Amino acid sequence: MARMTRRRSAQQVDTTPGVKCCTGGVCDPQRVQGLKAPAPKGTHTLINLTGPGLFVAGHVSKQGGTNGLTFVRLQIDGRSVVDISFAGAHNLGFTQQNPYGLVLLGGGGLQNLTFGWPEPLVYKRNLTLSVVVNEPGIVQILANVIRGSAIC
Repeated sequence: MARMTRRRSAQQVDTTPGVKCCTGGVCDPQRVQGLKAPAPKGTHTLINLTGPGLFVAGHVSKQGGTNGLTFVRLQIDGRSVVDISFAGAHNLGFTQQNPYGLVLLGGGGLQNLTFGWPEPLVYKRNLTLSVVVNEPGIVQILANVIRGSAIC
């Protein structure tokens, strides 16, 4: 008796919710934005995401300020991933592309701290992007995060 084998076409792939199907990529990419204008001294949460999800990349732009002592904090599931001031990023030499994942760009009153790594970071419960403003004269702080899902 001959045995028949059946091949699955792309249309037959299981897309049941909860089944991983984005191997090699990020599913459902989305930009999430936060803004604080003006930004007085204190702690300001710009983006707060609930998981699960993937963090792909982000940035925080600061317009104004006198000394660069505004800190950018990225926490994933309660763990510190980024915690650095604009002045600290400048002093540590993060002013050009590097493998660490942080780059500080700008000048003339506008600074932009970007962060991202070669692989997306998974968050299971939450992702929080906040700033701690320790300087006067900040006109606005703008943040963007690119997030996605690893589940269909």
